Amino acid sequence: MNNLSADIGYHSLLKYGEQLCGDHVEVVGLNEDTTTIVLADGLGSGVKASILSTLTSRIISTMIAEGLPIEDCVSTIAATLPVCSERQVAYSTFTILRLIDNREVEVIEYDNPAVILLRDGKNYEFPRTTLNIGGKTIRKSRFALRENDIFVALSDGCLYAGVGMELNFGWERKDIIEFLETLYDVGFTAKTLTTILLDECYKLYGGQPGDDTTACVVRIRKRAAMNLLFGPPSNRDDCDKMLSLFFSKEGKHIVCGGTTSEIAARYLGTEVIPNLDYLDPEIPPTAEIEGVDLVTEGVVTMSKVLTYAKDYLADNESYKDWSYKKDGASQIARLLFEEATDINFYVGRAINPAHQNPNLPINFSIKMQIVEELSACLRQMGKRIKVSYF
Repeated sequence: MNNLSADIGYHSLLKYGEQLCGDHVEVVGLNEDTTTIVLADGLGSGVKASILSTLTSRIISTMIAEGLPIEDCVSTIAATLPVCSERQVAYSTFTILRLIDNREVEVIEYDNPAVILLRDGKNYEFPRTTLNIGGKTIRKSRFALRENDIFVALSDGCLYAGVGMELNFGWERKDIIEFLETLYDVGFTAKTLTTILLDECYKLYGGQPGDDTTACVVRIRKRAAMNLLFGPPSNRDDCDKMLSLFFSKEGKHIVCGGTTSEIAARYLGTEVIPNLDYLDPEIPPTAEIEGVDLVTEGVVTMSKVLTYAKDYLADNESYKDWSYKKDGASQIARLLFEEATDINFYVGRAINPAHQNPNLPINFSIKMQIVEELSACLRQMGKRIKVSYF
Protein backbone atom coordinates (compact mmCIF):
# COMPACT_ATOMS: atom_id res chain seq x y z
CA MET A 1 0.00 0.00 0.00
CA ASN A 2 1.22 3.49 -0.81
CA ASN A 3 2.24 5.22 2.42
CA LEU A 4 0.89 8.61 1.30
CA SER A 5 -2.57 9.94 2.08
CA ALA A 6 -4.60 12.93 0.91
CA ASP A 7 -6.15 15.23 3.51
CA ILE A 8 -8.95 17.16 1.76
CA GLY A 9 -10.84 20.16 3.10
CA TYR A 10 -13.15 22.70 1.45
CA HIS A 11 -15.61 25.42 2.37
CA SER A 12 -17.57 28.26 0.76
CA LEU A 13 -18.78 31.74 1.60
CA LEU A 14 -22.15 32.73 0.11
CA LYS A 15 -22.44 35.95 -1.84
CA TYR A 16 -24.01 38.51 0.48
CA GLY A 17 -27.80 38.33 0.29
CA GLU A 18 -27.93 34.91 -1.43
CA GLN A 19 -29.35 31.70 0.03
CA LEU A 20 -27.56 29.24 -2.27
CA CYS A 21 -23.91 29.00 -3.27
CA GLY A 22 -23.00 29.21 -6.96
CA ASP A 23 -19.81 27.22 -6.33
CA HIS A 24 -19.76 23.47 -5.70
CA VAL A 25 -17.08 20.96 -4.70
CA GLU A 26 -17.52 17.26 -5.46
CA VAL A 27 -15.20 14.51 -4.20
CA VAL A 28 -15.37 10.98 -5.65
CA GLY A 29 -13.37 8.02 -4.37
CA LEU A 30 -12.66 9.44 -0.90
CA ASN A 31 -10.94 6.85 1.37
CA GLU A 32 -9.43 5.15 -1.69
CA ASP A 33 -5.98 5.69 -3.19
CA THR A 34 -7.42 7.34 -6.32
CA THR A 35 -9.58 10.40 -5.66
CA THR A 36 -11.19 12.94 -7.99
CA ILE A 37 -11.96 16.45 -6.72
CA VAL A 38 -13.88 18.99 -8.81
CA LEU A 39 -14.44 22.64 -7.89
CA ALA A 40 -17.01 24.23 -10.21
CA ASP A 41 -18.12 27.88 -10.35
CA GLY A 42 -21.47 28.49 -12.07
CA LEU A 43 -22.18 31.63 -14.08
CA GLY A 44 -23.60 34.39 -11.87
CA SER A 45 -24.92 33.59 -8.41
CA GLY A 46 -27.96 32.15 -6.65
CA VAL A 47 -30.13 29.28 -7.85
CA LYS A 48 -29.01 29.24 -11.52
CA ALA A 49 -25.33 29.28 -10.62
CA SER A 50 -25.88 26.58 -7.99
CA ILE A 51 -27.54 24.29 -10.56
CA LEU A 52 -24.77 24.90 -13.12
CA SER A 53 -21.92 24.26 -10.68
CA THR A 54 -23.56 21.21 -9.08
CA LEU A 55 -24.28 19.57 -12.45
CA THR A 56 -20.79 20.38 -13.73
CA SER A 57 -18.94 19.03 -10.70
CA ARG A 58 -20.99 15.85 -10.44
CA ILE A 59 -20.88 14.99 -14.14
CA ILE A 60 -17.14 15.65 -14.44
CA SER A 61 -16.15 13.90 -11.20
CA THR A 62 -18.14 10.80 -12.13
CA MET A 63 -16.78 10.64 -15.69
CA ILE A 64 -13.16 11.33 -14.70
CA ALA A 65 -13.38 8.75 -11.90
CA GLU A 66 -14.55 6.21 -14.49
CA GLY A 67 -11.46 6.93 -16.58
CA LEU A 68 -13.15 8.82 -19.44
CA PRO A 69 -11.01 11.44 -21.24
CA ILE A 70 -11.40 15.13 -20.49
CA GLU A 71 -12.59 15.72 -24.08
CA ASP A 72 -15.67 13.58 -23.41
CA CYS A 73 -16.30 15.36 -20.11
CA VAL A 74 -16.24 18.83 -21.68
CA SER A 75 -18.49 17.84 -24.58
CA THR A 76 -20.94 16.17 -22.17
CA ILE A 77 -21.05 19.30 -20.02
CA ALA A 78 -21.71 21.49 -23.07
CA ALA A 79 -24.58 19.25 -24.15
CA THR A 80 -26.09 18.90 -20.67
CA LEU A 81 -26.01 22.28 -18.94
CA PRO A 82 -29.19 24.35 -19.25
CA VAL A 83 -28.73 27.54 -21.27
CA CYS A 84 -29.26 30.82 -19.39
CA SER A 85 -32.24 32.65 -20.91
CA GLU A 86 -30.63 36.05 -20.27
CA ARG A 87 -27.08 35.41 -21.46
CA GLN A 88 -27.88 32.58 -23.93
CA VAL A 89 -24.93 30.57 -22.64
CA ALA A 90 -24.43 27.52 -20.42
CA TYR A 91 -21.29 28.27 -18.52
CA SER A 92 -19.46 26.92 -15.51
CA THR A 93 -15.73 27.08 -14.85
CA PHE A 94 -14.02 24.14 -13.17
CA THR A 95 -10.83 22.86 -11.58
CA ILE A 96 -10.11 19.12 -11.41
CA LEU A 97 -7.55 17.49 -9.11
CA ARG A 98 -7.21 13.76 -9.71
CA LEU A 99 -4.97 11.93 -7.25
CA ILE A 100 -3.80 8.68 -8.87
CA ASP A 101 -2.79 5.92 -6.40
CA ASN A 102 -1.66 8.79 -4.13
CA ARG A 103 1.50 8.81 -6.26
CA GLU A 104 0.65 11.24 -9.06
CA VAL A 105 -1.71 14.16 -9.55
CA GLU A 106 -3.50 15.29 -12.68
CA VAL A 107 -4.58 18.93 -12.67
CA ILE A 108 -7.15 20.13 -15.25
CA GLU A 109 -8.29 23.78 -15.23
CA TYR A 110 -10.87 25.76 -17.17
CA ASP A 111 -11.22 29.49 -16.46
CA ASN A 112 -10.82 29.16 -12.69
CA PRO A 113 -7.85 30.80 -10.90
CA ALA A 114 -4.70 28.70 -11.38
CA VAL A 115 -4.16 26.03 -8.74
CA ILE A 116 -1.55 26.94 -6.14
CA LEU A 117 1.00 24.30 -5.12
CA LEU A 118 3.16 24.79 -2.05
CA ARG A 119 6.17 22.47 -2.07
CA ASP A 120 8.88 22.59 0.58
CA GLY A 121 7.21 25.70 1.97
CA LYS A 122 7.34 27.74 -1.23
CA ASN A 123 5.15 28.29 -4.28
CA TYR A 124 5.92 25.80 -7.04
CA GLU A 125 4.73 26.66 -10.56
CA PHE A 126 4.27 23.26 -12.16
CA PRO A 127 4.34 22.97 -15.99
CA ARG A 128 1.01 23.06 -17.83
CA THR A 129 0.05 22.15 -21.38
CA THR A 130 -2.83 23.87 -23.19
CA LEU A 131 -5.62 22.03 -25.00
CA ASN A 132 -8.45 23.41 -27.14
CA ILE A 133 -11.60 21.35 -26.66
CA GLY A 134 -14.80 22.55 -28.32
CA GLY A 135 -13.52 26.11 -28.40
CA LYS A 136 -12.58 26.03 -24.72
CA THR A 137 -8.98 26.51 -23.57
CA ILE A 138 -8.12 23.82 -21.02
CA ARG A 139 -4.88 23.73 -19.00
CA LYS A 140 -3.62 20.29 -18.07
CA SER A 141 -0.73 18.89 -16.05
CA ARG A 142 0.38 15.57 -14.54
CA PHE A 143 3.30 15.00 -12.19
CA ALA A 144 4.48 13.02 -9.13
CA LEU A 145 3.22 13.84 -5.65
CA ARG A 146 5.55 14.52 -2.75
CA GLU A 147 4.95 14.28 0.96
CA ASN A 148 3.84 17.65 2.42
CA ASP A 149 2.65 19.02 -0.95
CA ILE A 150 -0.28 21.41 -0.43
CA PHE A 151 -2.65 22.13 -3.35
CA VAL A 152 -5.09 25.05 -3.14
CA ALA A 153 -7.94 25.37 -5.68
CA LEU A 154 -9.96 28.60 -5.64
CA SER A 155 -13.04 30.15 -7.17
CA ASP A 156 -12.62 33.71 -8.44
CA GLY A 157 -14.45 35.05 -5.36
CA CYS A 158 -11.15 34.68 -3.46
CA LEU A 159 -9.38 36.98 -5.92
CA TYR A 160 -12.18 39.59 -5.74
CA ALA A 161 -11.94 39.86 -1.95
CA GLY A 162 -11.29 43.47 -0.95
CA VAL A 163 -11.86 45.02 -4.39
CA GLY A 164 -12.59 48.72 -3.93
CA MET A 165 -12.42 48.31 -0.14
CA GLU A 166 -9.30 47.04 1.60
CA LEU A 167 -7.52 46.46 -1.73
CA ASN A 168 -7.80 48.30 -5.05
CA PHE A 169 -7.39 45.22 -7.24
CA GLY A 170 -8.60 42.50 -4.90
CA TRP A 171 -6.56 39.83 -3.15
CA GLU A 172 -4.24 38.90 -6.00
CA ARG A 173 -2.94 35.36 -6.46
CA LYS A 174 0.61 36.35 -5.46
CA ASP A 175 -0.74 37.82 -2.20
CA ILE A 176 -2.72 34.65 -1.45
CA ILE A 177 0.45 32.62 -2.07
CA GLU A 178 2.44 34.77 0.37
CA PHE A 179 -0.33 34.39 2.95
CA LEU A 180 -0.37 30.59 2.56
CA GLU A 181 3.42 30.27 2.67
CA THR A 182 3.41 31.70 6.20
CA LEU A 183 1.07 28.86 7.29
CA TYR A 184 2.91 25.98 5.57
CA ASP A 185 5.07 24.81 8.49
CA VAL A 186 2.37 25.03 11.16
CA GLY A 187 0.90 21.64 10.25
CA PHE A 188 -2.74 22.72 9.93
CA THR A 189 -5.19 20.22 8.45
CA ALA A 190 -6.63 20.92 4.99
CA LYS A 191 -9.97 21.90 6.55
CA THR A 192 -8.34 24.33 8.98
CA LEU A 193 -6.24 25.91 6.21
CA THR A 194 -9.44 26.38 4.20
CA THR A 195 -11.16 27.98 7.20
CA ILE A 196 -8.25 30.39 7.81
CA LEU A 197 -8.10 31.35 4.12
CA LEU A 198 -11.85 32.05 3.87
CA ASP A 199 -11.85 33.94 7.18
CA GLU A 200 -9.31 36.30 5.60
CA CYS A 201 -11.49 36.66 2.47
CA TYR A 202 -14.49 37.44 4.68
CA LYS A 203 -12.54 40.19 6.46
CA LEU A 204 -11.37 41.69 3.15
CA TYR A 205 -15.00 41.74 1.93
CA GLY A 206 -15.94 43.63 5.09
CA GLY A 207 -18.30 40.83 6.13
CA GLN A 208 -20.36 41.13 2.92
CA PRO A 209 -18.85 38.88 0.21
CA GLY A 210 -19.42 40.31 -3.26
CA ASP A 211 -19.25 36.86 -4.86
CA ASP A 212 -19.49 33.19 -3.92
CA THR A 213 -16.07 32.35 -2.52
CA THR A 214 -14.75 28.79 -2.33
CA ALA A 215 -11.41 27.22 -1.43
CA CYS A 216 -10.41 23.56 -1.55
CA VAL A 217 -7.14 22.42 0.03
CA VAL A 218 -5.45 19.05 -0.54
CA ARG A 219 -2.56 18.18 1.77
CA ILE A 220 -0.37 15.16 0.99
CA ARG A 221 0.94 13.42 4.10
CA LYS A 222 2.15 10.07 5.43
CA ARG A 223 -0.41 7.60 6.69
CA ALA A 224 -0.73 7.45 10.48
CA ALA A 225 -2.67 4.78 12.39
CA MET A 226 -4.75 5.42 15.51
CA ASN A 227 -6.46 2.80 17.71
CA LEU A 228 -9.34 3.56 20.08
CA LEU A 229 -10.74 1.15 22.69
CA PHE A 230 -14.23 2.02 23.92
CA GLY A 231 -16.04 -0.20 26.43
CA PRO A 232 -15.44 -3.76 27.72
CA PRO A 233 -16.57 -6.80 25.70
CA SER A 234 -20.00 -8.34 26.34
CA ASN A 235 -18.33 -11.66 27.15
CA ARG A 236 -15.62 -11.36 29.80
CA ASP A 237 -13.77 -14.29 28.23
CA ASP A 238 -13.11 -12.06 25.19
CA CYS A 239 -11.11 -9.47 27.17
CA ASP A 240 -7.68 -10.91 26.35
CA LYS A 241 -8.59 -11.40 22.68
CA MET A 242 -9.88 -7.82 22.37
CA LEU A 243 -6.89 -6.27 24.14
CA SER A 244 -4.37 -8.44 22.30
CA LEU A 245 -5.74 -7.26 18.95
CA PHE A 246 -5.90 -3.64 20.18
CA PHE A 247 -2.32 -3.43 21.47
CA SER A 248 -0.84 -5.42 18.57
CA LYS A 249 -1.83 -2.69 16.10
CA GLU A 250 0.78 -0.12 15.12
CA GLY A 251 0.12 3.52 15.90
CA LYS A 252 -1.11 5.34 18.99
CA HIS A 253 -3.59 3.83 21.45
CA ILE A 254 -6.50 5.61 23.15
CA VAL A 255 -8.54 3.96 25.91
CA CYS A 256 -11.99 5.40 26.74
CA GLY A 257 -14.05 4.46 29.79
CA GLY A 258 -13.43 3.74 33.49
CA THR A 259 -14.02 -0.02 33.40
CA THR A 260 -12.22 -0.26 30.06
CA SER A 261 -9.19 1.50 31.57
CA GLU A 262 -9.09 -0.94 34.51
CA ILE A 263 -9.20 -3.92 32.14
CA ALA A 264 -6.46 -2.43 29.92
CA ALA A 265 -4.22 -1.69 32.92
CA ARG A 266 -4.69 -5.23 34.27
CA TYR A 267 -3.81 -6.68 30.84
CA LEU A 268 -0.61 -4.58 30.75
CA GLY A 269 0.29 -5.51 34.34
CA THR A 270 0.10 -1.93 35.58
CA GLU A 271 -2.44 0.42 37.14
CA VAL A 272 -4.59 3.42 36.28
CA ILE A 273 -3.29 6.72 37.67
CA PRO A 274 -6.13 9.27 37.67
CA ASN A 275 -5.59 12.96 36.97
CA LEU A 276 -7.57 15.00 39.47
CA ASP A 277 -7.54 18.25 37.48
CA TYR A 278 -10.87 19.16 35.89
CA LEU A 279 -9.56 21.09 32.89
CA ASP A 280 -13.11 21.55 31.59
CA PRO A 281 -16.12 21.35 33.96
CA GLU A 282 -18.14 19.54 31.25
CA ILE A 283 -15.50 16.86 30.56
CA PRO A 284 -14.39 14.25 33.15
CA PRO A 285 -10.62 14.25 33.85
CA THR A 286 -8.17 12.00 32.03
CA ALA A 287 -5.94 9.31 33.53
CA GLU A 288 -2.64 7.61 32.76
CA ILE A 289 -1.69 4.01 32.03
CA GLU A 290 1.89 3.08 31.21
CA GLY A 291 1.92 1.88 27.58
CA VAL A 292 -1.21 3.84 26.56
CA ASP A 293 -1.02 7.20 24.79
CA LEU A 294 -4.29 8.65 26.15
CA VAL A 295 -6.79 7.48 28.77
CA THR A 296 -10.17 9.21 29.12
CA GLU A 297 -13.67 8.72 30.48
CA GLY A 298 -16.13 7.11 28.07
CA VAL A 299 -19.54 8.30 26.89
CA VAL A 300 -19.48 11.94 28.03
CA THR A 301 -16.03 12.53 26.53
CA MET A 302 -16.84 10.74 23.27
CA SER A 303 -20.13 12.65 22.94
CA LYS A 304 -18.13 15.88 23.00
CA VAL A 305 -15.73 14.49 20.37
CA LEU A 306 -18.75 13.74 18.16
CA THR A 307 -19.99 17.32 18.60
CA TYR A 308 -16.57 18.61 17.55
CA ALA A 309 -16.54 16.26 14.53
CA LYS A 310 -19.90 17.50 13.25
CA ASP A 311 -18.78 21.11 13.65
CA TYR A 312 -15.45 20.35 11.90
CA LEU A 313 -17.36 19.17 8.83
CA ALA A 314 -19.53 22.31 8.90
CA ASP A 315 -18.02 25.70 9.81
CA ASN A 316 -15.17 24.45 12.04
CA GLU A 317 -16.11 27.08 14.63
CA SER A 318 -15.04 24.89 17.56
CA TYR A 319 -11.46 24.62 16.30
CA LYS A 320 -10.51 27.50 18.59
CA ASP A 321 -11.57 25.32 21.54
CA TRP A 322 -10.25 21.83 20.85
CA SER A 323 -7.08 22.90 19.02
CA TYR A 324 -5.21 23.69 22.23
CA LYS A 325 -7.20 22.52 25.29
CA LYS A 326 -5.88 19.61 27.34
CA ASP A 327 -9.17 17.95 28.37
CA GLY A 328 -9.82 14.41 27.11
CA ALA A 329 -12.26 15.34 24.33
CA SER A 330 -9.95 18.00 22.87
CA GLN A 331 -6.98 15.62 22.92
CA ILE A 332 -8.98 12.88 21.16
CA ALA A 333 -10.20 15.43 18.59
CA ARG A 334 -6.63 16.47 17.75
CA LEU A 335 -5.49 12.85 17.46
CA LEU A 336 -8.41 11.74 15.26
CA PHE A 337 -8.97 14.87 13.14
CA GLU A 338 -5.41 16.14 12.68
CA GLU A 339 -2.98 13.28 13.26
CA ALA A 340 -4.70 10.06 12.13
CA THR A 341 -5.39 8.83 8.61
CA ASP A 342 -6.36 5.24 9.55
CA ILE A 343 -8.51 4.70 12.65
CA ASN A 344 -9.37 1.34 14.24
CA PHE A 345 -12.25 1.30 16.75
CA TYR A 346 -12.46 -1.61 19.22
CA VAL A 347 -15.92 -1.35 20.76
CA GLY A 348 -17.15 -3.47 23.65
CA ARG A 349 -20.84 -4.33 23.77
CA ALA A 350 -20.99 -4.84 27.56
CA ILE A 351 -23.80 -2.94 29.26
CA ASN A 352 -22.66 -0.67 32.08
CA PRO A 353 -25.14 -1.09 35.01
CA ALA A 354 -24.53 2.56 35.95
CA HIS A 355 -26.01 3.60 32.59
CA GLN A 356 -29.29 1.76 33.09
CA ASN A 357 -30.72 4.32 35.50
CA PRO A 358 -33.75 5.78 33.64
CA ASN A 359 -32.92 9.17 35.16
CA LEU A 360 -29.59 9.30 33.33
CA PRO A 361 -29.33 10.47 29.71
CA ILE A 362 -26.81 7.72 28.92
CA ASN A 363 -27.62 4.19 27.81
CA PHE A 364 -26.13 1.39 25.76
CA SER A 365 -27.76 2.48 22.50
CA ILE A 366 -26.28 5.97 22.87
CA LYS A 367 -22.76 4.49 23.03
CA MET A 368 -23.34 2.52 19.83
CA GLN A 369 -24.85 5.60 18.18
CA ILE A 370 -21.80 7.68 19.08
CA VAL A 371 -19.50 5.13 17.45
CA GLU A 372 -21.62 4.94 14.28
CA GLU A 373 -22.01 8.71 13.91
CA LEU A 374 -18.37 9.46 14.72
CA SER A 375 -17.21 6.82 12.23
CA ALA A 376 -19.40 8.40 9.54
CA CYS A 377 -17.98 11.87 10.30
CA LEU A 378 -14.41 10.60 10.17
CA ARG A 379 -15.06 8.89 6.83
CA GLN A 380 -16.32 12.23 5.50
CA MET A 381 -12.99 13.69 6.62
CA GLY A 382 -11.29 11.11 4.39
CA LYS A 383 -10.14 8.75 7.15
CA ARG A 384 -10.00 4.99 6.69
CA ILE A 385 -12.18 3.51 9.41
CA LYS A 386 -12.49 -0.03 10.74
CA VAL A 387 -14.89 -0.84 13.60
CA SER A 388 -14.64 -4.15 15.46
CA TYR A 389 -17.29 -5.12 18.03
CA PHE A 390 -16.76 -7.51 20.94
